[in-house]
Amino acid sequence: MQTIQPKLSMICTLCGMFVLGVTDNLVPLISQISSLWLFQLARSAAVVPMLIVLTLLGLGTLRANRPRWVLARNFFTGSALLIYFGCLAILPIGVVVAGMFTAPIFVLLLSVLFRGEKVGIWRWASVAVGFVGAVMVVWPEDGALTALSFVPIIAGVFYAIGAVGTRDWCEGESVLVMTLAYFAILGIYGAIGMIALTLWPLDLPQDGVGWLYLGWVPMTPTVVWVTVAQAVGSLIGVGLLTRGYQLGEASYVAINEYSLIVFSASFAWLIWDQTVGVVALFGMALIILSGSIIAVRSK
Repeated sequence: MQTIQPKLSMICTLCGMFVLGVTDNLVPLISQISSLWLFQLARSAAVVPMLIVLTLLGLGTLRANRPRWVLARNFFTGSALLIYFGCLAILPIGVVVAGMFTAPIFVLLLSVLFRGEKVGIWRWASVAVGFVGAVMVVWPEDGALTALSFVPIIAGVFYAIGAVGTRDWCEGESVLVMTLAYFAILGIYGAIGMIALTLWPLDLPQDGVGWLYLGWVPMTPTVVWVTVAQAVGSLIGVGLLTRGYQLGEASYVAINEYSLIVFSASFAWLIWDQTVGVVALFGMALIILSGSIIAVRSK
């Protein structure tokens, strides 16, 4: 049985979120000139040789002990991210992120229902505080909600299942094989979408942005370097996050993922000069408070 190490788990998770916060801010460079499906396929293709090199360096193995469970975990995690990115094309970013960040609540529910885990008031309170903070950061200014606004919650459910499954199904698995399975799932999704939309193209929306609607499009130098940078950053970030889930209880680890909002917003300000309002700043403070509660209670 692998020993739980809450502090090391938190460090891995926060470092992973930091890296993803940087690389996610590169996507706007290509979202109006490329395709989501091509991006997912190309990024996955770029990650594979990197994983092979890491294996040759003796940093892990690409052979799974329980292939079916590894694929099952990454099916849920990869599907969650695909739904998340897909919703960005049809919903306000605030609604999408708020829906995705319901995952820690579902992690706790799944842990209680299926793992018999006892959850104290402090952990319930920390999830509640963190979720309120996330909503304050990303809630749409007009407050408009539709039936589609609830679709990202499906991503939150899928992500929660993958989070719990990381430890319950994939204990002892190499981080490299877990990362390979994750990108393989997204690569398959990308290939299916790209081929289908190339053979049976859809009409572009009125704004002309085809991120979700296009199949194959020519890859410009900008698309190439952003895709490679995303591949490297995602490899590091996803690897650290996976390790975080292997070292800690899913309900502890998930709350630290809220830090992605802080990191993403900070780098959006530095790179794109995007600022946040007073309410969002209070939300970030609540997210930090939430993580601090978990850190203290994990001792």
